[in-house]
Amino acid sequence: MHRPLPQNVIIKSATISQTPTGKYYIAIVVQYEVQIKPITPTVETTIGLDYSSKALFVDSKTNSPDYPKYYRQAEARLKREPRKLSKRHQLSRQIANAYDGVAIENLNMRGMAQGLNLAKSTNDNGFGMLKTFLAYKLADQGKQLVIIDKWYPSSKLCHICKHENKELTLADRNWTCPHCGTELDRDVNAAINIKNEGCRILGIA
Repeated sequence: MHRPLPQNVIIKSATISQTPTGKYYIAIVVQYEVQIKPITPTVETTIGLDYSSKALFVDSKTNSPDYPKYYRQAEARLKREPRKLSKRHQLSRQIANAYDGVAIENLNMRGMAQGLNLAKSTNDNGFGMLKTFLAYKLADQGKQLVIIDKWYPSSKLCHICKHENKELTLADRNWTCPHCGTELDRDVNAAINIKNEGCRILGIA
């Protein structure tokens, strides 16, 4: 079982499926009542996640997960074996358990996969799936997922002085703020800005 069923559940339906490799899975839909006590995030218990085509994400504490390149590894056998993304379950559970609030950008993953020659990196990544997992795992614990508007200039905004560098391009992985002179890592800076914007939305900034 993926996870134990709560007490007093009513099983509504079950769907049996078989993968091309011969494995069987049963997906069960259940109904039950649960009281979830809301948890109020603080600045210290909130984290920002910035999308990274190479490393899934970079967080506001400068960390990023090492992940296997599922799409490229499986490309030759995609017709007979589905991609294995179980690590997304584990990673989302770790984040949901560790933080009361998670801020993440509302990105169009399908559009990104189709453009900018990032199709394989985006399909490898599973960022959209991570967001889905985080949403229900945080909700199960009374915690909050804050979705940041996709037009928020997280990469271009210096998190130190708030100056917006409108000249920044996708090729600029590191940049120096022309206003305060701070040396910035593009992804880490974006993750910090995403966290700060999430805290502002939550009213805890």
